[in-house]
Amino acid sequence: MNKDLFQDFKNLSFDEEMKNHTSFQLGGPVDVFIEGEGIEDIRKAVEICKKENIPLMVLGKGTNLLISDKGMDGLVLHIGEAFTDIHREGQDLVAGAGLSLKKLAEFALKEGLTGLEFAHGIPGSVGGAMTMNAGAYDGECVQVVKEVGLMTRDGDYLVVAGEDMDFAYRHSRIQDEGSICLWARFALKEGDPKAIQEKMEDLWQRRVQKQPLEYASAGSMFKRPPGHYAGQLIDQAGCRGLYHKGAQISQKHCGFVINRGGARTQDVVDLIHTVQKEVKDRFGVDLETEVRVLGR
Repeated sequence: MNKDLFQDFKNLSFDEEMKNHTSFQLGGPVDVFIEGEGIEDIRKAVEICKKENIPLMVLGKGTNLLISDKGMDGLVLHIGEAFTDIHREGQDLVAGAGLSLKKLAEFALKEGLTGLEFAHGIPGSVGGAMTMNAGAYDGECVQVVKEVGLMTRDGDYLVVAGEDMDFAYRHSRIQDEGSICLWARFALKEGDPKAIQEKMEDLWQRRVQKQPLEYASAGSMFKRPPGHYAGQLIDQAGCRGLYHKGAQISQKHCGFVINRGGARTQDVVDLIHTVQKEVKDRFGVDLETEVRVLGR
């Protein structure tokens, strides 16, 4: 790949270690890493990648990702600080794709708007939430998203209504099309700030008590199988606490794989495969990863 193609970008690095940009703290180098400075930056990167047939991955907070120890080919485009604006329009909030869900929910609280309490503890960005239809406890994005600003892999800018986002369980049209989220509009309702805060605090405490937040992970590793709970199946298959070279099935919540220190991506992948086999052999259920495994 001709790296000179990207020299005009201000915030640019080569052979950037992805372990520095993922919540799992794992992953080898990517050829080119660009911090997007604005919409035109995104468009320019997309057009270069399309013209030169260069693989392109869009990165937000780096949750829900497991990157190969050998790294990645192509370009990683980070949607970060330049896309963190948020403002209110009536009872709507409009937020940039790089804004954390925690800050989004806290802004809604400050404005006395209800509907985003569920998002407070989810450790991702607005863009990642649109990609995965993020949800927790009693809420998910499909319930509150009014419209989304997208850029296609052709460099076209689209505003898509929430009902046309093809939201489903941990899925949206972004996954099918490879489009890039730039911002989202959330339709909320006036609420009692005290009640909103109490609900956010309750959900956060439930998360702290049940999830291994003290360790590096990519969040919940497996999708919920129809009619089951992944963590429950893993526990019943005898895999609670299963350890492999620094990677471990959490003792606290069996749906999480944690990095106890010293783990490599391959160690995590090996552990995932072991658990999938145990659950399949015991219950006949195929566990599908919610976390995306990418790279060489």
